Amino acid sequence: MNILGHERILELLPALRAQSFLFTGPEGVGRRAVARWYAWQLNGEHYASDYLEIAPEGETKGGKKARKPQILLEQIAPREEGGENLLDWLSTYPRHRAKVAVIDGAHLLNEPAGNALLKILEEPPAYARIVLIAPSRELVLPTLTSRSLEIAFGPLPLSILRQLSTDPEVLAYAEGAVGRVRWALEHPLEFQKLLARAEGVMESLRGARSGPAQTQQAFKALGELDNGLDYLARRLGEIFPPESPRRREALEALAQAQEALSAYAGEELTHTWLALRLWRLANWQSAGAQANQEATK
Repeated sequence: MNILGHERILELLPALRAQSFLFTGPEGVGRRAVARWYAWQLNGEHYASDYLEIAPEGETKGGKKARKPQILLEQIAPREEGGENLLDWLSTYPRHRAKVAVIDGAHLLNEPAGNALLKILEEPPAYARIVLIAPSRELVLPTLTSRSLEIAFGPLPLSILRQLSTDPEVLAYAEGAVGRVRWALEHPLEFQKLLARAEGVMESLRGARSGPAQTQQAFKALGELDNGLDYLARRLGEIFPPESPRRREALEALAQAQEALSAYAGEELTHTWLALRLWRLANWQSAGAQANQEATK
């Protein structure tokens, strides 16, 4: 099984005696791939029979797309509804050396699921290895992190990503995440659409003094894409650099919009509010910068 980068982690992981790990790092840098590699190292090429991935439910019980996916109690412990769950899966012995369970999105465990997982981590079977995956330690329940060995994953260097693509647009978009490179290569039309619509938002904010209408239209187009606001969050630094007094307010506005959408607020209304909020912040920042320039003349 071939893994790009993370040589030090691959060297150390098989020698660690922990039964529970927490893989942290940005989305797409290879945390899931290394979790599968770990299972392969333990059990060989037929590792799949002793491997389980649990991820947030993408649909509500009513069949609608979940705006805020969660890992539910019935995925961790048995319920009346039945279905595969972690506790039942761990109750049987492995066919090979160990059973490896991956909780992909440990920061999205709801409270009952988190409590059920805690009981498993407190007394796991001797043959169990459990890998939690999350963006950061701070986002996971402290009771779970205290029982897990954290392994931090960082962005991959360009020298490694260039093994997949030398396209400067793809590499800039990836920001060290191999998963983003693969997504861009596998979905070229969607990738170009994302770049174009995000650039439309950026241009409207750079020219904030011309009025908010263009910004509203650009945000509406970007908001139609599943990963639109996430990509915008990564580019806001171009408008609001670290030294900008408006940067914190801009990031807070984006976080509020994402939280509202996850609570099923109206998409068009939320995108309009966010567009106007960022337009005003960009406008105030531009006016402040101009005033400073005039004061120094």
